[in-house]
Amino acid sequence: MNDQIAKSSKVSNDPVINPAIFDWAAGIAANWKTIRDEALAIYQHIEAIPPLREISPDHRGIVKDNTWRSFFLIGYGHRLEENIARAPQTAKLVSQIPGLNSAFFSILAPGSQITPHRGVTKALITAHLGLVVPKERKKCWMRVDDQHLCWQSGKWLVFDDTYEHEVQNETDETRIVLLCQVERPLTPPGSWLAAALMGYVRRSHFVQEAKDNLSDWETAFAKSERDDHF
Repeated sequence: MNDQIAKSSKVSNDPVINPAIFDWAAGIAANWKTIRDEALAIYQHIEAIPPLREISPDHRGIVKDNTWRSFFLIGYGHRLEENIARAPQTAKLVSQIPGLNSAFFSILAPGSQITPHRGVTKALITAHLGLVVPKERKKCWMRVDDQHLCWQSGKWLVFDDTYEHEVQNETDETRIVLLCQVERPLTPPGSWLAAALMGYVRRSHFVQEAKDNLSDWETAFAKSERDDHF
């Protein structure tokens, strides 16, 4: 199926994709400080932000601890309205992205390591907008296939996660990005295959479990905010 999707792709099938080809990228990047400020306000409740391995079962094998945390606004097409209310400008901005599947603040603690892995489908493309980047940014890196990448504040990194990739934060500072998963622009028949696949995935037990986990953590975050006011 991935081969057919690749043949129908309107954009590059390379491991790393030029963000300039996406009409939405520049406008969102121009507002990166607004997005960063909302992310930092949420980061004040770091212990109430879920480790991704506790949200998404398939991530439990690639990170062994709680150093990778994710604050979801949209997950697998499911809007978390309470979380969106905490980052309304970010939510408004990402709503401009056609085919948005997920959007969340991805937070890597100092010393984090995400082991090499691959995504399952070329129907989705992953985009990272740098928000908080360690000063020694070359020590906080991602490898996608044979390309070694580093984040920059206010800049997008866009890549095809079906290529093997890994991440390490070798600094003593936290890294925060806005992570968006978007549907790959396709022509038929790849677009038909991708639509059928994504429909199946969104109805799957895996995604339903993730949605339930997200709702539980949304409640936990609200409790953390209330506790801070006492």
